[in-house]
Amino acid sequence: MQNKTRTALIAYAFLAPALILLAVFTFYPVIYGSYLGFTEYKAAQFAAGEAPRFIGVQNFIALFQDELFLKGLWNSIKYIAIVPALQIAALAIAVAVNRKLPFMAFFRAAYYVPVITSIATAAVMWDWIFQKEGTLNWVLQGLHIINSNSAFGWLNNEHTAIWALMLVTFWRGFGYYMVLYMGGLQAVPEEVEEAAYLDGATPFQTFWLVIVPMMRPTLLLCSLLSTFAAIRVLDEVVALTPGGGPLNSTYTALMYVYQKAFDGFNFDYGMASAAGLIIAVIGIGLSIVQFRLNREGEERA
Repeated sequence: MQNKTRTALIAYAFLAPALILLAVFTFYPVIYGSYLGFTEYKAAQFAAGEAPRFIGVQNFIALFQDELFLKGLWNSIKYIAIVPALQIAALAIAVAVNRKLPFMAFFRAAYYVPVITSIATAAVMWDWIFQKEGTLNWVLQGLHIINSNSAFGWLNNEHTAIWALMLVTFWRGFGYYMVLYMGGLQAVPEEVEEAAYLDGATPFQTFWLVIVPMMRPTLLLCSLLSTFAAIRVLDEVVALTPGGGPLNSTYTALMYVYQKAFDGFNFDYGMASAAGLIIAVIGIGLSIVQFRLNREGEERA
């Protein structure tokens, strides 16, 4: 056996365990779940041992005629508005805490604490903050933005509930993306920055024209991750506004999937899979847009 063939076989032997796990726990569920989207498959069929019944695109037609799903889909798309604010803030703080100054390690750890805080604990804290007599209204009254008569519960108002949840998502995700951006910043060679300063560039010009272009892979990764996280938001919705908030103002597309598949007595796996497919297609479409924007930026640079 030639050395090249032997090396390839050894490489595949090392990769085999990971590939088998991926095939069983990732690829198969994705393929089978996609197939279920085109079938009628409910709990009664599952209990009776019956196979899913292929019905074509009927699930998708029913979904686009379901006002609750459309409301959830619109709220999920609206949730993406948090992505630019989250990324800009995380990058700005990453630049600030990436300096070699006293107590920077403390600030880095402090910003990361929300990432490792459980959603149950965070929900208790934020629910108290958003109450009518909570911290947020107390601060706004102190700043004379509202008075005691106009105070309201932020999670009980159909116009503010989803924005309140976005603030919680911002708080929980901020530290995670800050760490990723710090990794990107530390990968930029110091010699490049020093050369820019020697050429007369200001700190802002050095950051915007030298560092940011070199961080494009990190920027793209963080944008993709936060976009997918936004369109698949569920934890904050379930923990803080069970049922989808006032007038379903916080009801999201993934909550629809969860309720169809596992909540109550629906157990409609076909509809849940079809709704999941629609969310996946939207996520893939947004990813393609971001890849193209990133490529155009690289070509212009």
